[in-house]
Amino acid sequence: MECEQRLRSRLIDRWFRDEYRWLRGWVGRKVDCTHNAEDIASETFVQVLNFRDIFAVQAPRALLSTIARRIMFEGWRRRNLERAYRENLADHADAFHPSPEEQLVVIEALVAVDRLLDGLSSNAKAAFLHHQLDGMTYQQIAGKLGVSVSRVQQYMVQAFKRVYLAMEQP
Repeated sequence: MECEQRLRSRLIDRWFRDEYRWLRGWVGRKVDCTHNAEDIASETFVQVLNFRDIFAVQAPRALLSTIARRIMFEGWRRRNLERAYRENLADHADAFHPSPEEQLVVIEALVAVDRLLDGLSSNAKAAFLHHQLDGMTYQQIAGKLGVSVSRVQQYMVQAFKRVYLAMEQP
């Protein structure tokens, strides 16, 4: 086990020395910001540390670019959620104004829900959110989405399966 860990560390060290500069440049062309490129390239290697089948990787650049792409998408997604939340706050500024700490908690919750529902269709996400957040009935959701009630039921089953599976994971 200790020998395998040393081999693993050497392999990742070699990848870092051989591929970090390339990865930083590749990411830099995608994000147009050297600071963000540095952060994403570094985070990519942090995630590589937890990659299980490291010895099976034949093309390190393919793995690194895939991980980096996911990190970029997650960042863009988070920024979009934050922007939408802040726009919604601005529209309702007279109603209340949460503290920066409360805003961060809400944004983290939004990101978690978005990650949880990732992979569902936009209608399935909308049905779940309308039901859970707005308290809408399946009939109301069906009318809003322009689908049948049985379709809304199918969407809800898909969403609840996601929630259940997420709760099962440690």
